[in-house]
Amino acid sequence: MSPTSTSSDVLVVGGGIIGLVTAWRAAQRGFATAVVDPEPGGGAAQVAAGMLAAVTELHYGEQTLLGLNLASARRYPDFAAELTELTGQDLGYRRCGTLAVALDADDRAHLRELHALQQQSGLESQWLSGRECRRLEPMLAPGVRGGLRVDGDHQIDPRRLAGALVAACERAGVVFHRVWAQRLTVVRDRVTGVVLADGTAVAAGQVVLAGGSLSGRLDGVPEDVLPPVRPVKGQVVRLTMPPRHEPFLSRTVRAVVRGSHVYLVPRESGELVVGATSEELGWDTTVTAGGVYELLRDAHELVPGITELALTETRAGLRPGSPDNAPLLGPTGLEGLLLATGHYRNGVLLTPVTGDALAYALATGELPEEARPFTPKRFSTTALTEQPA
Repeated sequence: MSPTSTSSDVLVVGGGIIGLVTAWRAAQRGFATAVVDPEPGGGAAQVAAGMLAAVTELHYGEQTLLGLNLASARRYPDFAAELTELTGQDLGYRRCGTLAVALDADDRAHLRELHALQQQSGLESQWLSGRECRRLEPMLAPGVRGGLRVDGDHQIDPRRLAGALVAACERAGVVFHRVWAQRLTVVRDRVTGVVLADGTAVAAGQVVLAGGSLSGRLDGVPEDVLPPVRPVKGQVVRLTMPPRHEPFLSRTVRAVVRGSHVYLVPRESGELVVGATSEELGWDTTVTAGGVYELLRDAHELVPGITELALTETRAGLRPGSPDNAPLLGPTGLEGLLLATGHYRNGVLLTPVTGDALAYALATGELPEEARPFTPKRFSTTALTEQPA
């Protein structure tokens, strides 16, 4: 039996939220678009907590990434409203703000440094005493020594976001191939499409590789344009908060406890997401007793009342890490191949700007200005050797 063949203008390999938003925006620009993924809407979004934390996620040396994060955060209100209006689905988007707190003197000093960096970067955050933190969130532990109130850091439910993006793609006419992509096809130094695991050959004018942590494993991609993306494991716990007149937590609460980052994200649905570990363990997605214990132990130091909550789910997923913790966006050195991967811990936050940037690049062959620092070509052999010593 000879393999069948289909064709599209744009073929997106990977149906997580990054692949889906890319396909949706491409279809809106008039491209005949298809997505290859055995389970569209799956992947890391099913595990992620959905913090839109451009300010509290700021790290030293990542000021360039901050610009992209802020650009995406600014787009989120309109992006969420557009998706909800189109699909009728509630995305769980909340402008509730974030409170980052410190439990001891070392953590307090670290948080003070973060506050100074935020101020130097022109970001809005407010230093609070421990008492002021507990006034905002009465369930916090008495030992909280201080904190940063960031009203501009919001949240969304990534599972709902993924479901809405699938629906938006379907409405826009995106074709779904619910099977694994097996091999990229290249003819005379130009991408021509993909062969699927069932033998189907899908021809495409342009291919976007948006497979998250799996992006570096597609056969047929020439080594010099293969994305340097690795899996970084994250374990997450979900609890259920009791219905009460006063909310258990009214906003996202996060801290560094004994050097480990922990966050608690309360949903209006009553779900409380506690995360996340960060483990360099390859492709392992095992939920471990140690990982769950550490999350609950650290969360309990922040909010002692969590031990009374029902434990409803434990999950582990894989973040797509890159060498500089920033995404790889847009055209590669291989004609017709674009990347949308390597978002690491900012995939949910960067969804709106990634969709816009890739649609622009598919239409023009170039990245928009805010995305240009994140070209995949920054990791090419030529680019690395041309940098001054």
